[in-house]
Amino acid sequence: MSGKICRARGAFYNPGKMASRFDVCIRGGGAVGMSLALALSRQGLAVAWQALPRPSGAQDVRTYALNARAVELLTALKVWEALPSDARTPVHDMRIQGDAPGAVLRFSAYEQSLETLAWIVDAAELEAVLERALGFAPHVERVAFDIPVEAALLAVCDGRDSASRAALGVQVDTRAYGHRAVAARLVADEPHAGLAWQWFRSPDVLALLPFDRPEQGRSYGLVWSLPEALAGDMLALDDSAFEQSLVEATGGAAGALRLASKRSSWPLMLTRCEPVCGPGWALLGDAAHVVHPLAGQGLNLGLADVEALARVVAQREPWRSLGDEKLLGRYARERWLPTRAMGGLTDTLMHLFAHEAPTVRTLRNAGLRAVQAAGPLKRLLTTRALRS
Repeated sequence: MSGKICRARGAFYNPGKMASRFDVCIRGGGAVGMSLALALSRQGLAVAWQALPRPSGAQDVRTYALNARAVELLTALKVWEALPSDARTPVHDMRIQGDAPGAVLRFSAYEQSLETLAWIVDAAELEAVLERALGFAPHVERVAFDIPVEAALLAVCDGRDSASRAALGVQVDTRAYGHRAVAARLVADEPHAGLAWQWFRSPDVLALLPFDRPEQGRSYGLVWSLPEALAGDMLALDDSAFEQSLVEATGGAAGALRLASKRSSWPLMLTRCEPVCGPGWALLGDAAHVVHPLAGQGLNLGLADVEALARVVAQREPWRSLGDEKLLGRYARERWLPTRAMGGLTDTLMHLFAHEAPTVRTLRNAGLRAVQAAGPLKRLLTTRALRS
């Protein structure tokens, strides 16, 4: 990255070419960075948005599980309704299977008096709609990633391997799980009926997320967390053998499954950063925290960051600068507990269900049965997941 970080002002400074002064510089081309640009633009702030060009030709097989809070933000930004109907699929029920007979946990939107438990969204479509919306935002200017920008606030949203975060000297605590996520799009021979599945099978976790692409009512997004060696084996299988492995892993509960995309994979980890803000800068999304995908809360946490920072900025005292460290500290304090709690929960579940000791296996399956029998606890877990 050219230039150096001017920490006092949160700006990228270089004595050579420099973009004109903005209120905020947002670095990151994903859903978090674009949502923040829209949210701050709606406040009349001048926003410089810096994003690397998207790779062309590669199929994006990711799906996001969005909770109610995330949907509320995207609705307020006029993005949610712009998504094609087949790019957002409601989850009405969820079934979590342990690795022992009868160890099943069921969640139902109807039982919780909710319209939906979550929405499964096409990642590429969401990012495309956000980018189109930015094209109409009156106060947002796209600036090349390598051009220094002078701004009162630098918002770092460029992912878990953030170069901007590294330049700020932020301490990053990363714990690799030794697992990889294997993702793909699948089509079943039975309707999904809005039911999301998850299997906790020591040492792997497999999730099928109901989706309507490529076939309405019969598609799923696959996210399969596997130890590195086993993930490599699964990626090396031909399509037919991989599909057979899916049927064996799911017991045929979702019907026969066939691949409808290429498979993609990435390493899994827990990442925490300290601090997440300083004079003139703040971290959001994966640049601030990364959690295991088993709870589907990664983007939800990032969009909650956006909502919190945008609100803190909107409510600031008239005399206080956007880059004021005390102002940004309000954002950091608000987001500390939710992000730490979700990171701790997913980390605990990951280790609990990856453990192969018989006593641990007995305890975790007993825990699933106990939660299934405890109605108030199920409602509490549902509420927490909807508002993270």
